Amino acid sequence: MRHALVLGGARSGKTAFAERLALRAGSRPVYLATAATLDPEMRDRVASHRAGHADRFTTIEEPLALSPVILAAGDVHDVILVDCLTLWITNLLIANEDVATAVGELCATLMEFQRAKVILVSNEVGLGIVPENAMARTFRDLAGSAHQRLAEVCDDVYFVAAGLPLTLKGNSPQPQGATAQ
Repeated sequence: MRHALVLGGARSGKTAFAERLALRAGSRPVYLATAATLDPEMRDRVASHRAGHADRFTTIEEPLALSPVILAAGDVHDVILVDCLTLWITNLLIANEDVATAVGELCATLMEFQRAKVILVSNEVGLGIVPENAMARTFRDLAGSAHQRLAEVCDDVYFVAAGLPLTLKGNSPQPQGATAQ
């Protein structure tokens, strides 16, 4: 089973690209959403996002325990779309969890897990200026380390900008509607 990591900036088209990958990869996809709805604006975003893919995906919401949910979802679904890892890392930080340990657990799960294709979506936050506060720098560093570790264990890695995917690793076919680079 070929697992994939899809990276890109905010509003880059990475989720739409990942959804196309998922729909081409299987007939029983699940959307594993990591957003925690802590304020009204985020609740609205989650509701809109859920409504936008409800006819194509089953949705599971899990802000922290990705590995056990991936393992359980693989019993029913042939594709698991995880959106998004940077929200997951934020949730782990808020919960005072060890991010490096959680990422290591996720990597181990992906290396052994073959029952379903896993597609991970994450924001690339390391391309801008150095953040001015320690917490933002810690978050950027943790996200960058997570991306490196996950890119190592995923078979396919894509970077999306302006809706256009660039294949960084692997040779999977581009999904319909995507421009090959």
